[in-house]
Amino acid sequence: MKSILITGGAGFIGSNLVEYLVEKYPDYQFTVIDSLTYAGNLKNLKAVKKAPNFTFVNGDICDRSLVERVFQHYYINGVMHLAAESHVDNSISNPGIFIETNVNGTFNLVDVAYKYWMEQPFMFKRGFENSMFLHVSTDEVYGTLGETGLFTENTPYAPNSPYSASKASSDFIVRSYHHTYGMNTVITNCSNNYGPKQHNEKLIPTVIRKALAGEEIPIYGDGKNVRDWLYVLDHCVGLDLAYHKGISGEVYNIGGNNEQNNNYIANKICELLDELAPLSKTSYKNQISYVKDRAGHDFRYAIDASKIESDLGWKANENFDSGIKKTVEWYLKKYKK
Repeated sequence: MKSILITGGAGFIGSNLVEYLVEKYPDYQFTVIDSLTYAGNLKNLKAVKKAPNFTFVNGDICDRSLVERVFQHYYINGVMHLAAESHVDNSISNPGIFIETNVNGTFNLVDVAYKYWMEQPFMFKRGFENSMFLHVSTDEVYGTLGETGLFTENTPYAPNSPYSASKASSDFIVRSYHHTYGMNTVITNCSNNYGPKQHNEKLIPTVIRKALAGEEIPIYGDGKNVRDWLYVLDHCVGLDLAYHKGISGEVYNIGGNNEQNNNYIANKICELLDELAPLSKTSYKNQISYVKDRAGHDFRYAIDASKIESDLGWKANENFDSGIKKTVEWYLKKYKK
C-alpha cells in the first residue's frame, strides 16, 4: 500500500492537491503535515477531513524528530514536498524564515526519507525500492526573461530574490540526494498558480478582494510584468503524473502557456466583476492604481512545458479565460459571505 506524506497540504496548492489525490486514490493513505502559518488553513481541507485515507499532523518540517516520528508511525514510502515560504515580498522583508523553512526544512525531510528508505547509498531497504521523493519548486529559480524566450529544464539557475534563492537551494539539495545516494527524486518547477483557496495576499485574490471592498487595487510599477498563469488543478494533475510516472532524477517544468501581464489580469478581473457583481454607476476598473515597484521585480517568467507534455502526457485543461472565470466566481462566494 502506498503511504504518501504531503507537506504543506493545508496551503493553496497543497490543499487542492490533497483533495484531488484523496478522491482519486482511495487505496492510498495520505498524511499531511503543515505548521498552519498564515498561509495554511485547516478550512482548506474540510472536504477531506473525514476521509478514511486522510490524516493531518500539525507540525513543522524543521522539527526533525517530528518528521522522523511521522515516517515511522505512518510507514511513509512516498513524499510530495510542497511546504515552503513563498511570498516574495515577505522574503525581502524577512529572508531568514525562508532559509529556515525552504532550505533547512527540505534538508530535514529528504535526509529523514533517505535514512528511512535506504540501507546505504544506492541500496534500498526491502519494500522501499519504489519510494519516491517529489519536490515541488518554482520557475522563479531561473531568474527573469526578456520579451522573448521560455524557461526549459536546462535553463541555468539565476534566482533574484531571497525566496527564489531559497527554492533554488532546496532544488540543489534534493538533486544531490539523487546523485550522491541514489534516491528516487523528481523535481517540478511551475509557473504562477491561480484558482480556489489561494491566500489573500497574492495578486488575483488581492484584486478581487480590493475591488469588492471599494478600495484601490494596487498594481506594482507600470503593470507590465509578465507571468505564465497555471490553473491550480492543472498543476495538481501534473504533480500526480510526475510522482507516478516521472523518471528518477529528472526535472519537469509545468506551465499554463498563458502569458499575461498584471495590467491585463487586473482589467480582466474587473470586467468579470462588472458582469457578475456590477456596481450601480461605474466600473471596478476605476479602482486600479499603481504603487512603487517591488525591489528586484523580475520582468517576465514563461515556461516551456513540452517535456512533461511529451514524456508524461500532461496537458493543461484550462485556458486563462476559463480558469479566471472559475476563480472569480469562487472568490465572489468567499468574499460576499
